Amino acid sequence: MSIIASIISKDLNLSVKSVENTIGLLDKGATIPFISRYRKEATGGLDEVQIAGIHELNEKYREMEKRKEFILKSISEQGKLTPVLEQQIQDCWDAVALEDSYLPYKPKRQTRAEVARKKGLEELAKWLMTQPQDSVISKAAQFVRGEVPDEQEAIKGACDIIAEWVNEDAWARQSVRNIFEREAAISSKVVKGKEAEGEKYSDYFDFSALLSRCPSHRLLAMRRGEAEGFLRVSISPEDEKCILRLVKRYVKNDSEASDFVEKAVTDAYKRLLKPSIETEFASLSKEKADEAAIAVFVQNLRQLLLAPPLGQQRILAIDPGYRSGCKVVCLDEQGTLLHNETIYPHPPQNEYSKSAKKIVKLVSAYRIDAIAIGNGTANRETEHFVTNQRYDKEVKVFVVSENGASVYSASKIARDEFPQYDVTVRGAVSIGRRLADPLAELVKIDPKSIGVGQYQHDVDQSKLKKSLDRTVESCVNLVGVNVNTASKHLLMYVSGLGESLAQNIVDYRTQNGPFDSRSQLKKVPRLGDKAFEQCAGFLRIPDAGHPLDNSAVHPESYSLVEQMAKDLGYSVKELIGNKTLIQRIEPSRYVTSDVGLETLSDILQELEKPGRDPRTQIQTQEFDPNVRSLEDLKEGMVLPGIVTNITNFGCFVDVGIKENGLVHISELADRFVSNPSDEVSLHQYVTVKVLSVDKERKRIQLSMKASEVGDASSANSGSQGV
Repeated sequence: MSIIASIISKDLNLSVKSVENTIGLLDKGATIPFISRYRKEATGGLDEVQIAGIHELNEKYREMEKRKEFILKSISEQGKLTPVLEQQIQDCWDAVALEDSYLPYKPKRQTRAEVARKKGLEELAKWLMTQPQDSVISKAAQFVRGEVPDEQEAIKGACDIIAEWVNEDAWARQSVRNIFEREAAISSKVVKGKEAEGEKYSDYFDFSALLSRCPSHRLLAMRRGEAEGFLRVSISPEDEKCILRLVKRYVKNDSEASDFVEKAVTDAYKRLLKPSIETEFASLSKEKADEAAIAVFVQNLRQLLLAPPLGQQRILAIDPGYRSGCKVVCLDEQGTLLHNETIYPHPPQNEYSKSAKKIVKLVSAYRIDAIAIGNGTANRETEHFVTNQRYDKEVKVFVVSENGASVYSASKIARDEFPQYDVTVRGAVSIGRRLADPLAELVKIDPKSIGVGQYQHDVDQSKLKKSLDRTVESCVNLVGVNVNTASKHLLMYVSGLGESLAQNIVDYRTQNGPFDSRSQLKKVPRLGDKAFEQCAGFLRIPDAGHPLDNSAVHPESYSLVEQMAKDLGYSVKELIGNKTLIQRIEPSRYVTSDVGLETLSDILQELEKPGRDPRTQIQTQEFDPNVRSLEDLKEGMVLPGIVTNITNFGCFVDVGIKENGLVHISELADRFVSNPSDEVSLHQYVTVKVLSVDKERKRIQLSMKASEVGDASSANSGSQGV
């Protein structure tokens, strides 16, 4: 049993065996989605979140091992490494405690204490610490020589050394930390003369809160204001309490020497300990705030990626606008661009009749099944225009989020896809494809540009990218990918692939035609046995020769399914989807040393509904036809809306106008809510009441409390929008 596995098992409250096996699989190159789906016997059925936790802690503790090696080597080279100290460092698995242990031995710059040592004053410092009743001046006189001109200078240097000892004492540091943790307040003040320029941070011009209770969004807002030069932010407990605790520890009596020790202890706290611990807590609190903000990003992104798809239907997509017109594109079932042009149904051109005839003609000519309208400028007017036309068939109309569409349309990916078209056409195509399959289209955009979450530019960018990429990977593998239609950008998130192999698959498909079996993937250049093991179960091949190639059953289990079918006297094809036959299978008969009941249960569920899409069915939403702009809103109105973003302080709701309204966390329900994500999800249909409208600042305050909106909210709370 490895020490790291043992520590992780305690940290996460998981069995050591599960942790060890998971680390072993990760070390062999297995991905988190693969381990979660196909190695349940090894992990004890751990889910992706637990496996990701093991992965992160394993990396953290391995880095700590490297740090220990460096520290031990550094102390050893100084000739100060004792067996006791070496064991203390080897046994330490707390990063803060480890650095405290190293601090007395850490090579220092020219500190005041170091200068005093070179003057030969360390012996005087040791004498002072014994706190005898003798005269300090008389003792100090013995050190007046060379660079020490008088007794006062000798005492001052000795006190500098004592201050550094206190600062490097692990007990002192932890003691001050404990007070910071319980009682430190975070405060912000406006920088003098920056009041007008930094007006958006006015809530923090004179702000103070207990650090342990300060919400992450407030902390990130203060740090942003500080970074932009508008605020000064500090973290501090009651200084007197910290100093009193330290004095009790180091001051032994009321002698003259004790007075100097007390001054040195006070200096140690104010000059060394407090700034050091404040920096530590500023970093720690920022890290926690980042984690909270990233968690919101991850949850929102997951909901967005798993939004219901319309599926393979012919779509007419419109990127609405006024002066520049509405860009219209027609797409076939595979999302291929068939036609594009611009219409001008709105002011200033007002070509309503001409535009109406054109839309009706396009719907008929391209056999359009659905119309997708971007939710940007003029979307309500465009929706009204589109729904008022008469078509020769039923055509559903959807309003689709444009978040990130402009980023995609100007990207290299879009230029490569549509080199002959401008950004407006590419943007309209993206809107249409988002309706058909949000996941397939959104993977082409940097997750940070999709516009969900809070303070994306303020959090640790490396951690944010890692978390968001992992979320995209999880969603892609949960849904599964049609290897014959998927873009390179979708394939690169499939377990075991990556950008290079994804491109190789697309190139092979282009040169050789569609794949007719999963085994054919092994012919793709550089796609070896390990990559095939990791990716095969997540790739789908409709109409393949082997019926399981279009399911989530891994090729390594095909022989098992074939045996099940044989035992029943049927073919695999006849078994798939036949619930009556599947219920006759006794899983316990097929348990082996590698395949247990959990995997067998997954296989039987998949056989019953092969290749099932975990996403829900798409629905439409209609806004209040009387509300088209901010001026139409009145306090007390109860309106339908769609949740567009979720933060730690509430959620934003689109009620059909340009500006989204905020439902503060305190207005989400009649009871106390600690996490908005427990109450709402992205694109959820909700009913809200308008509490206030600030037309000057373009801010709308809404409520979702049942006591405010009545029973209508509960009737809509489970629906999902686009």
